[in-house]
Amino acid sequence: MTITGISSFQNIGVGFWGIIADDGKSYLPLNMPEQLKREGAQVRCRARISNVETMHMWGTPINIISFETIGS
Repeated sequence: MTITGISSFQNIGVGFWGIIADDGKSYLPLNMPEQLKREGAQVRCRARISNVETMHMWGTPINIISFETIGS
């Protein structure tokens, strides 16, 4: 699947990075690349949904296969 959206730090519990897609869905990358950890960065990722449970209870867990930044 391809996800286009923005990187967003979620200040819940210990905090974590997520991606809020253009369609409003939330994704929780299990392997968030350091290059994408910038608040508000516009990103495009190829990802695979991961069928795991996380302690964050936020978004759909994904594994990023490839990525690019497409804006600030």
